[in-house]
Amino acid sequence: MTRVVLGVTGGIAAYKAVEILRLLREADHDVTVVPTSAALRFVGEPTWSALSGHPVASEVWSDVASVPHVAIGQNADLVLIAPATADFLARSAHGIASDLLTNVLLTAHCPVLIAPAMHTEMWQHPATQANVRLLRERGVIVLEPAIGRLTGADSGPGRLPEPAAIVETALEALRRGSTKGTDRVRDLQDLRGRRVLISVGGTQEPWDDVRFLGNRSSGRQGFALARSALVRGAQVDLVVADVDAQPPAGCWSVRADSAEELRETMHAVIAEREPDIVVMAAAVADFRPAEQASGKITKESLDQESLDLSAPELPLERTTDILAELVEKRGPRPTPVIVGFAAEAPNESDTLEQRALAKIERKGCDYLVANEVTGGAVFGQATTSVVIVDPQGVRSRLDDVDKAAVGHALWDTIASAEPAAHFSLD
Repeated sequence: MTRVVLGVTGGIAAYKAVEILRLLREADHDVTVVPTSAALRFVGEPTWSALSGHPVASEVWSDVASVPHVAIGQNADLVLIAPATADFLARSAHGIASDLLTNVLLTAHCPVLIAPAMHTEMWQHPATQANVRLLRERGVIVLEPAIGRLTGADSGPGRLPEPAAIVETALEALRRGSTKGTDRVRDLQDLRGRRVLISVGGTQEPWDDVRFLGNRSSGRQGFALARSALVRGAQVDLVVADVDAQPPAGCWSVRADSAEELRETMHAVIAEREPDIVVMAAAVADFRPAEQASGKITKESLDQESLDLSAPELPLERTTDILAELVEKRGPRPTPVIVGFAAEAPNESDTLEQRALAKIERKGCDYLVANEVTGGAVFGQATTSVVIVDPQGVRSRLDDVDKAAVGHALWDTIASAEPAAHFSLD
């Protein structure tokens, strides 16, 4: 059983940490709760103790014989701080061990995940942003707060992400740590200091104000890519089309519904945020209705125009090849590294590998991830089978793996082959 330390600081969002604790326990993790004295003013010690099954560790001077300020951090597989206040970020960034929780951080060898929550002005203050940068440079995973309703009537960035989303990222950080088999946090952070932009989901091409042409993409693979990049230290931006899941905690995101909206948004975000890696994981429609009717096309309106009661024709036109356009606009390598995704249905005359190699040659991207979708496979499913190729050939083949494994395989491939994308701030 893995050992998780859940640190809770004194913000109003401390009540949400109760749900985080419950979800971690339901996932069969041993959880030690370390609240600050201010956190105990929001949620009392009996709640943490009852839900965790352990006495609450809150003071350096409690149970001194077991040396808790050292032992708790040394024995942890993950330290998760949620919520983290601006005060806590400042103290942890500068190594100020003024309570048990900040002592735990100084002794932890495991991944550390921090979910800040505070008022917008506090989050955006240059001091807070400098502290966040310093923590990230040291290998701490600091999530971007969500945008939404805050205490009182205010709204903006600073809201604690939803507990389930935080726990999903925490579990991914645990898997990453166990896979690497290291107790050096920085060894896990090969995307540290880099910005990754990922398009996610399926586009919807309107026919009228009610109907559209779409596809079966769920967005789960794109979100798994984002989550795996987060735990490897990247800052992740998302351009999100139609999806059936929630974006991972800690990502910046913007909506784009149609192929043309996604195209325009990708170019705008690249220009504004200057990503180091761009991944076109969205399932962009190849065709759209040549004309969009206003209102709703009804059978009655069609019958009035003609005695022909057959279904109307739907003329289509091609959409822009966004991936190829991004490659063309980028020009010479090396940055940003551009990755394409392709859903393929090979027949008897070819293989998934052959299709992937032919497509990367046409698109001109640096890497291409192809998955087989014959019979509707992988859409909305937890597992997939893919091949990852570059212009020189097949880099890896993964069969019946979870979608997070695809993300890590892609980042491993890029980090091992691209000096510009293998980061070190030493």
